[in-house]
Amino acid sequence: MGVAEDGFSLRRVAVPAFGPTALWSVGIGASLPVIALSARDLGASVSVAALFVGIQTVSELVSAVPAGVLVDRMGERRALVVAGLADAAASLLAMLAPSLWVYALAMALSGPTGAVFLLARQSYLTAAAPESMRARAMSTLGGVGRLGLFVGPFLGAPVVERYGPQAAFGIAVVAGLLAAGVAAASPDLGAHAVPALADDGEPAARVGVLEVVRQQRAVLLTVGLGVLAIGLARSSRVVVVPLWAEHVGLSAAQTSLVFGAAGLVEVLLFYPAGSLMDRRGRVWVALPVTVLLGIGLLVLPLTSSLVAVGAVAVVMGVGNGLGSGIVMTLGADAAPVRGRAAFLGVWRLLSLVGHNGASVVVGAVAAVASIGTASVAVGALALLGGGWLLRWLPAYDPRRRAPVVGGSD
Repeated sequence: MGVAEDGFSLRRVAVPAFGPTALWSVGIGASLPVIALSARDLGASVSVAALFVGIQTVSELVSAVPAGVLVDRMGERRALVVAGLADAAASLLAMLAPSLWVYALAMALSGPTGAVFLLARQSYLTAAAPESMRARAMSTLGGVGRLGLFVGPFLGAPVVERYGPQAAFGIAVVAGLLAAGVAAASPDLGAHAVPALADDGEPAARVGVLEVVRQQRAVLLTVGLGVLAIGLARSSRVVVVPLWAEHVGLSAAQTSLVFGAAGLVEVLLFYPAGSLMDRRGRVWVALPVTVLLGIGLLVLPLTSSLVAVGAVAVVMGVGNGLGSGIVMTLGADAAPVRGRAAFLGVWRLLSLVGHNGASVVVGAVAAVASIGTASVAVGALALLGGGWLLRWLPAYDPRRRAPVVGGSD
């Protein structure tokens, strides 16, 4: 990992900067596969159990902006400690839930903790990492999260086999406590941040969320809309690929194999993607992400075999892997010093709107046409998003705005 001219090193801050998020994501990875299954064990029908999967996502969507305000007021380290303890408590409630109502409450409480974990580390890295290494810092943050999601199910599998689906939340309890412990024991990384100063040299007053949105409306309405398109394209493939695989007669096991191959490619690409953004500019990653995802979605309805579906999924996996950290990097580039965490919360909200809108768009088009048509429609939107970013992103790219110095692998 690189070292910048000012001495900043990803390796040196690896444990405090990435450790809490990595641990938290292991718990999420262990619990995600059993959310619906646990609801079924508590008496939910198949359709109701499916709704429980979305409770966390909706909860995180609603809490994205408040989480940014919380991080801004409490500071990154304290916010992480609180989030880790809250996540452990919510997971314990889910593990011991005697009814669906209690279980639903646990799912709703776990959503905001994810928002805090991501925003606290993103806010710190935005302030601490120099522009020459910012994208590598953000892509590494995204990468360790993906590694945790990859490892979590393997840790949860033997626990579920022996004690049942709800027992997997026990891993999330331990992960949340460990994440809080690592954050509490770490040095105050917030000390690296550049304080916001008023004209008289005194610390500036905090900026409210609405004022941040007003001041940053230009980037939110330009690059921000492109971020929404990236979220839409990324999440659409998770919805479209399994439905198309079922449409062409692939088994659930074969579909899992397809996702496994694509997931491996994604994990391998997170650091090279960050390095490319730092060295050549953000457009060199943002455009391939939208183009590869868009073309993959356009071509998917032409496939009819395991090999063909798998090949298209891997192409989209390359696009998604290249995009590891791209949304966080673009947010960090645009974030003001005053109201940074609040701005990043709004930025996260835009990404989540695209993420959550994917199933709505796919479902609506598929209802009136077909899943193949839905895939083509979302692919076209992804390509339009790429063109939109190509138009507006260069003006906010630090690589084009000023020479980037320092940073080496």
